[in-house]
Amino acid sequence: MDPSLKISLTPSLRYTVLFIALLAGFITPFDGSAVNIALPSISAEFHMDAVSLSWISTAYLLAAAVFLVPFGRIADIYGRKRVFLYGIGIFTISSFLVTMVPTTTLLVLARTLQGFGGALIYGTSIAILTSVFPTGERGKALGIYVTAVFVGLMAGPLLGGLLTDYFGWRSIFFVNIPLGIMACLLIVTKLDGEWAECAGESFDFTGSVLYALALIALMYGFSEVPGMAGLLLIPAGLVIGMVFVWYETRTPSPVLDMHLFTTNRVFTFSNLAALINYSATYAVTFLLSLDLQYTKGFSPEYAGLVLIIQPAVMALFSPVAGRLSDRIDPQIVASAGMGLGAIGLFLLSFLSASTPLSYIIICLVIFGAGLGLFSSPNINAIMSAVEKRQYGVASGMNGTMRVIGQMLSMGIAMMIFALVLGRVEITPEFYPQFLTSLRYAFVLFTVLCIIGIGASLMRAKKPA
Repeated sequence: MDPSLKISLTPSLRYTVLFIALLAGFITPFDGSAVNIALPSISAEFHMDAVSLSWISTAYLLAAAVFLVPFGRIADIYGRKRVFLYGIGIFTISSFLVTMVPTTTLLVLARTLQGFGGALIYGTSIAILTSVFPTGERGKALGIYVTAVFVGLMAGPLLGGLLTDYFGWRSIFFVNIPLGIMACLLIVTKLDGEWAECAGESFDFTGSVLYALALIALMYGFSEVPGMAGLLLIPAGLVIGMVFVWYETRTPSPVLDMHLFTTNRVFTFSNLAALINYSATYAVTFLLSLDLQYTKGFSPEYAGLVLIIQPAVMALFSPVAGRLSDRIDPQIVASAGMGLGAIGLFLLSFLSASTPLSYIIICLVIFGAGLGLFSSPNINAIMSAVEKRQYGVASGMNGTMRVIGQMLSMGIAMMIFALVLGRVEITPEFYPQFLTSLRYAFVLFTVLCIIGIGASLMRAKKPA
């Protein structure tokens, strides 16, 4: 019997699930955006160069990407609620561990554990929401969920800057602890039953290992360019990725069903659009945080106040975009969002030491509106394109596209820093090279976003 049929899908349950998802949707992006604001303070304490500093964000993303799809599949087999609970628990515990680390190595390891917890959250939260909300209400629920994500992104720079200024960078991780505990208690006490439409099926361990090795080789290779290790690891990662695809097409119970990509046009191009979108946009906050605090001389608190503009605009547009995607083709809304994002990125490519703050704010408004219009319609398109039994894998794949895109975005930033700036601490004598790195990054991100518009428009179903 389908375990999910044992659950009475009452309005009360739906909105309890939505509230728990909102808590989880808030804490993970809050953590990431708050860390970006704290990076200069972390660098000052540990004397880290620009490339090493970026690993504080990249380690989290890499761990999340490695475990997202495997645990999305595990959630389909053993229960989404169980995996979701474990994810929030691990994320909460690792947040506490980050506050105690004495060295950069332990900091990166704690962030890696956080990424593992984040993977379990990403791979199940959207799947559970999709399981309890019917098609006509799904876009609205996903729009509210994405709004919580954007509120987390919005609160991160502001609250992160305040906490870093007055209590030190470690204090930002304490915010996750009470919210994580609250979410765990609600899951245990309020949610009965389980969602596991693939109960009894086997888990593809070999495919999961190949998937992890490919991602690790690619991401670490990006950080080592132009050295020999980078030149060897990137092609090795691509080869392992091809072996993974070959193996998944031949195993009877794959961790990632490749037929979803070969037979489902909407699923394929919606995920590709998500991958390109996050590759082109994620590192923007990271780069602007460094620019505002180094070349503009702003405090973490003031830089956070500026950067809050982007997620605030995203939070305003996301619910509207979610409701629109219930009524009209999601590709129209999402493609328009990517177009606005490309305009914002292009304008940022003209940044210089003398760029006025008002110009940066205008760029952030345009950029934020684009991301707000893109995200929830794209998620709605992905989740509505698969069967109920595949919600966990589809949710995991959507999260994976987001995290791999975020990793690629950081990887591009790391590679440009390595080539233009070198492995040096960002000090005033290196500000010209730093600004050149920013301009190169924003030009490349603009090109990626334009390509993403094409991918977004390609998802339209062909007429019968």
